[in-house]
Formats: sequence, C-alpha cells, structure tokens
Amino acid sequence: MKGVAFLLSFVAVFVPGAHAQDNEHVQVGVFADYYRVSQTDSDLLGVGGRASFLAFKRFKLEGEMAYDFGRAFTENFTDNSFPGITRTTFQRTDLRVLHGLLGPRFNLGKHNIQPFVTVKGGFVNFRLDNSPANFGTFSSSVSGLRENDVTGTFYPGGGLEGHLGPIGLRFDIGDEMYFNSGTHHNLRATFGPVIRF
Repeated sequence: MKGVAFLLSFVAVFVPGAHAQDNEHVQVGVFADYYRVSQTDSDLLGVGGRASFLAFKRFKLEGEMAYDFGRAFTENFTDNSFPGITRTTFQRTDLRVLHGLLGPRFNLGKHNIQPFVTVKGGFVNFRLDNSPANFGTFSSSVSGLRENDVTGTFYPGGGLEGHLGPIGLRFDIGDEMYFNSGTHHNLRATFGPVIRF
C-alpha cells in the first residue's frame, strides 16, 4: 500500500511538470538572417533575436528584430589594354537594413519536430552607412529610427522547429513585403538556436 501511495505521489508531482514542458511558456533565440532586397537585387546577411510567449495552446505571440549589414559584391570588367582578360573587383555595399516584426505564430504539431506558420507586421528601415558593422552602428540605427524613414511591412511565412529537451533549432522562410510606392516582395530566411522554458 505504501508503494502505491508513493507511486501516486510521484506521478502527481512529476507528470504535470512533463506536460508543462510540452507547452513551454517562453521561447528565446538568436538567428542568422538572409534578406533578398528585390528592388536592388541585393543579398544581405545579418543577425537577429526573437522571443515568443504562449498565448493559448499552439498559439504564440512573437516579436523579433534583425540587423542586416553591408555585404561585398563583385564587378567584372574588361581592360582594353589587355584584350580577352576580364578583371574582377570587390566592392562593399553600404546598404544596411533594420527589421522589426511582431505577430502570432501557430504550431501545427506537438512533437519534437514542429512545422509552424506565422503572420507578422512591423517595420523596415533602409539606410546607407559606410561605417563598419558593429554593435555601435546597430545601436545608432535603433536610436535613430525616429529621424529616419521607416516603412511598414507584412510578413507571411512558415518553417520547422526541432527540439531535444529545452534546446532546439529553427528555420523560417517567408515574404517580407514592404509598402513604399507599391508593394515590394523580398525573400527572407532565418536559421538559429532556440531555448524554451
């Protein structure tokens, strides 16, 4: 009888904790960000962070911000003094992009690998800046948002998230549309680790 009482006590204490891990309340993560600017045909890379909070079962409210900094590109030209020889130069683009998005995320599964869909709204800020990409230029980009042009965005997307315990990996892909003299469609993909608790 004491064994059954001990077993019931054990189940009552630890099973709710196991169930709570299936429905984590908070998730945070960092990610590498790829952003294809359709107007200039530019591929930008950056970094970002996100946090989500459980609102109801598989529904989460999520916010994220990413900073895409300048990237090198190549230009080919033919030197007329050496016919048939093509020269390549490397140039750095000074285009920087700051994104901020907020919206719901819907998990479509309950297992360790979960597909999801999301719809977010927010802002994007494009700027030209020839200073080096570091934490200081990111800070000045954020603090200078009120003085610069900020454009509204709409982001429908989806992805996969896999977990082993509280640590996991997440991949997103979607269309970050911004509205400036019409709608501009831009491919955006992110990949990085997440922690849930």
